[in-house]
Amino acid sequence: MVEQGQTSLAGQRLGAPETLGISTLEPGHKPPAMPPGRLVPIRVLLLDDSEEIFDISHRASGRVLFETVCLHLNLIEGDYFGLEFQSHHRKMVWLDLLKPIRKQITRPKHTVLRFVVKFFPPDHSLLLEELTRYLFALQVRQDLASGRLTCSDASASLLVSHIIQSEIGDFEETQCRQHLLNTNYIPDQMALMDKIMEFHHKHIGQTPAESDYRLLEVASRLEMYGIRLHPAKDREGTKLSLAVAHGGVLVFQGHNRINNFNWSKIRKLSFKRRRFLIKLRADPSNINQDTLEFLMASRDCCKMFWKVCVEYHAFFRLFEEPRPKPKPVLFSRGSSFRFSGRTQKQVIDYVKENEFKKLPFDRKHSRVQYNSSLSPLRSAQHQVPNQAVKQSWEGSFLVSSEDSAIIRPCGNSSPSTQRNGCSDQTYPSQEDSRSPAAKQQPVDRAEVTCALVNGHAEDCRGATPSPLISPMLNDTGAIRTDDEEDNRRKNCPTDNAYCIAKELLCTERTYLKDLELITVSFQGVLDKEDCVPEALKTLLSSTYEPLHSHHTHFLQELEERLSLWEGPCSTEVKGEMQRIGDLLLKSAQELKALSGQLQMISECVFALERACVASRRLECVCREFELQKVCYIPLNVFLLSPLHRLLHYRQILDRLCKHYPPTHTDYSDCRAALDDVCELEAALRPGLEQIENYQKLLELQKDLIGVEHLAVAGRQLIRLGCLSKLSGKGLQQRMFFLFNDVLLYSTRGITSANQFTVHRQLPLHGMTIRESEDEWGVPHSFTLMVQQQSLVVAACSESEMEKWMEDLKMAVDMAEECNGLTADLLSTSKDVKSSGASEVVESEDDLCGSRTSLPRNGNNSGNTLNRGNTTAHVCWHRNTSVSMLDFSIAIENQLSGNLLRKFKNSNGWQKLWVVFTNFTLFFYKTHEDEYPLASLPLLGYSVTHAGESENIHKDHVFKLHFKSHIYYFRTESEYFFERWMTVIRSATVSASRTRYLNRTEPD
Repeated sequence: MVEQGQTSLAGQRLGAPETLGISTLEPGHKPPAMPPGRLVPIRVLLLDDSEEIFDISHRASGRVLFETVCLHLNLIEGDYFGLEFQSHHRKMVWLDLLKPIRKQITRPKHTVLRFVVKFFPPDHSLLLEELTRYLFALQVRQDLASGRLTCSDASASLLVSHIIQSEIGDFEETQCRQHLLNTNYIPDQMALMDKIMEFHHKHIGQTPAESDYRLLEVASRLEMYGIRLHPAKDREGTKLSLAVAHGGVLVFQGHNRINNFNWSKIRKLSFKRRRFLIKLRADPSNINQDTLEFLMASRDCCKMFWKVCVEYHAFFRLFEEPRPKPKPVLFSRGSSFRFSGRTQKQVIDYVKENEFKKLPFDRKHSRVQYNSSLSPLRSAQHQVPNQAVKQSWEGSFLVSSEDSAIIRPCGNSSPSTQRNGCSDQTYPSQEDSRSPAAKQQPVDRAEVTCALVNGHAEDCRGATPSPLISPMLNDTGAIRTDDEEDNRRKNCPTDNAYCIAKELLCTERTYLKDLELITVSFQGVLDKEDCVPEALKTLLSSTYEPLHSHHTHFLQELEERLSLWEGPCSTEVKGEMQRIGDLLLKSAQELKALSGQLQMISECVFALERACVASRRLECVCREFELQKVCYIPLNVFLLSPLHRLLHYRQILDRLCKHYPPTHTDYSDCRAALDDVCELEAALRPGLEQIENYQKLLELQKDLIGVEHLAVAGRQLIRLGCLSKLSGKGLQQRMFFLFNDVLLYSTRGITSANQFTVHRQLPLHGMTIRESEDEWGVPHSFTLMVQQQSLVVAACSESEMEKWMEDLKMAVDMAEECNGLTADLLSTSKDVKSSGASEVVESEDDLCGSRTSLPRNGNNSGNTLNRGNTTAHVCWHRNTSVSMLDFSIAIENQLSGNLLRKFKNSNGWQKLWVVFTNFTLFFYKTHEDEYPLASLPLLGYSVTHAGESENIHKDHVFKLHFKSHIYYFRTESEYFFERWMTVIRSATVSASRTRYLNRTEPD
């Protein structure tokens, strides 16, 4: 029996002492307040089939019992769960958290409540805790056994194979067969035993935590995942079933879904007696009636389903818990029910913003001797075919946990309205009900991590688990490598020439993988599409395949040379092998022969954009490809990577020439190679600057709603970032985009793709800028005056204000000289300014102006396939800005290699392959991985040496710090320590124009 105020030990939780996992509940967490009154024992059946008795005051509300159960389990993400029990009508109903228990359960001593999953998110990677995923896996196990989760034989076999992998460990035929004979997971299991064992054999080495993750990944794609059917009939008397999911209300006939009413299409949900009513939004293209009626078994059944719909809508669609309705003075009509608890977004933000101490938990059914704090989830690809990700977070870009702390809810939701004795739920108007993560589209990915690299796990959905604390890279799974890493370093050369060669090898590996994305992955996708012009296919293949062939051979030579450099051999051979100038000279000469291909790269970008404009289908193909995890940065950046690589060769050769004395045997080859690369770079640089600006304009065009013809000849991006606009309501965060002819400002929209909605454009011709801190009393503020109108804005710091004012004054001077650019960028299309106006008014009347996480209208609302990790989104979350000069510096400062990572409160180091590009660190297990497992945007971070007071007793350690979030990284030598510090500083500190023009090249 668990009494109030008594917290069970982690080792006693969920029944079994054999296997440990990790939870994140702070041990000092206080139990819920217990109202006075006699204690009543209440039995709760947990998901592992164990039963606990809780002594609860007979006056306590349902929330007290629910929080007591969550505390007993050390469960932070408890909002996904609920308590259900059998009513006196023998119907399973949910315990209302706001009502006293005694008013819901007439005989508490004889009633058993079941602790089960209530809300099933579309993307399992949004479950940030291992304990939560374990409980979800137990729920899937129960649903499979009961027949509630129906699926094909192949899917059922795969699901069971993951379950038994977590319970008995690696495949051993006799043990596996005996276990399946003794334990029944699915109906008719004997017929599928061989198939289950075949799948189980493929999971060797998979930990219980990883098995849970894979199990949920497969289950979340099934049509019946999380579905609870409620019997009903339509107007013709046909027997149907209703269900509610994250995306809306579903209609089933048997176990086949026959209709789906998206939240964005639903105007109102209500019930009257036995009739359940769905009122749809007006749609001229819909010839069916706008109100659908279903007849359910009783009024109680109807009301119960209506309540579940209200809760699902609020949990998945709202930013924050709805406010309670004011009580009527005289009498009330209809139901006063409302959703109580945190929304999904609040749960994700709460877990990510707080650092909880990790506690072990037990896996009752598992026999595996495994401690999840010692072994990570693996990144190896598995047998699941497709991954549905397009994120609720978005995120997600996959942002670090501190980003969510900056995201503020946009508004409050209002309660449902009641009239004439029937209760209804009203929804705001939106174009699309689902965030990208919620859209179940097949994507060619092996697994989910925050997508989430492409950021669709941050707002959903976006977002997304914190990078560096993702299922694949969490510290609890880090293998301690201190001793073996130290021993390996002692055996490696420490000469700077070797370190420079090692940097060349590491970055070449990343570059070749980027080339393969174009020549293999992207061209493979285009070859399957009829909408792609043959001329475009020929252009891409003739440009990139020769480059790919050249760099493949060059990488092979580099790897062979470095292995000889590191390995034991005679002094004479070592002297000949400890050089790379000859390889670089040979490569530079071959690249000069490929200058025709390099010059065609800009044309490839232009041709692809023209083809996308001409073909809507091709545009969608490219957008979908960009959302795949292998495409971790914008597609056009991959296309331009051969031009960027020349800059890296020049820097590496320059460092080698400065390191070697002129008499060194390798100096002459390095100098000759440097001359060849500089000659080639000089010929290509003017075109590179033009195409880089064009690529940034195209990226912004996808991020902005309400502008047209942004990427035109002559327009140049100068700076983008956050400023606070002063208005009658105070300071309001706005996103500003400065070009050489116009200044745009916007807010981050509430669209499913989190695009920025442009509010206004300010022409630069005739604009004046002055500081106004003394005038308005707002720190770091300045005033923009144009056409007898003024706009007062404030930067987050004095340095940010200086950079904005410097660039604004330069842009005004440029605007005086440029002519012919489009004067009005704001879209005048009907679907931006007038579309859906009536629906907006109607929605605001019903909801009192409440806002949700998805769009109401917008010129891009029909296409939500947009990246969520672009630089503009990072600037918005970090309240900072970047200039085109920062982008130029970032192109030159790219780096790849192994780093050891450590959290602030962890004990050991984990080895990761890290790629730094586009102001972001991307994390892999090894350089052979196909896609990054997590990412960390560095804008806003500071990088410093680890101090002595921080108890880091290792050499070559640097610290990344943002607010309360601290990460330590350790390099293998002094050279790489300085290199990582240099390139990361280029991303964490935005360059002013004066500093950039006066800067010197690093040695």
